[in-house]
Amino acid sequence: MSPWGYERIHRWNADALDPNRSFRVDSPAQESAALIALVAPVKDRVLMHIDLHETTDSDETEFRPALAARDGKPFEPGEIPDGFYLVDDSENRQPAFQRAVIAAVAQVTHIAPADAEGDIIGSPVVAEGVIEYPVKSLGLCTGITEARYTTITEVYPDSPKATPVQCNDAQVAAVVAAIDYALAHP
Repeated sequence: MSPWGYERIHRWNADALDPNRSFRVDSPAQESAALIALVAPVKDRVLMHIDLHETTDSDETEFRPALAARDGKPFEPGEIPDGFYLVDDSENRQPAFQRAVIAAVAQVTHIAPADAEGDIIGSPVVAEGVIEYPVKSLGLCTGITEARYTTITEVYPDSPKATPVQCNDAQVAAVVAAIDYALAHP
């Protein structure tokens, strides 16, 4: 969603906004506002909405320290989950859908385990490789449609256990499994 940020290996745009947290009415991020306007005429006719993401080591070494500096907060090192995981919508849980996607991806690459606290990126693991967020209130992309089935994928191409090709294949497996499940359970 942010070509400018992609080219510079960070999440925000040229206005220092994170388009991925700006999917809401009157979004200040032009990229997010454009996608909202594009999808608006069909948002209530969408059956499945999948948002593909990747986390790289630069998230921890570049983006998060720069974000803390931008916001005037101390940088607190975190842990990048080693493997594939999904984010379900806590306001529209679809556990069987998430399980179907995880099962397909597990045939291609490894699924991120929970950390010592039972979390992935600070959120409790609700099923193997699945955490939940309230996507609309956080301004995440999957909140812009009224899709019955939604998920956000995360791959980690810097993992010593996976190749970038496996991560791409995992995204393809996730999309195919999500479409298959949604069409089988309209």
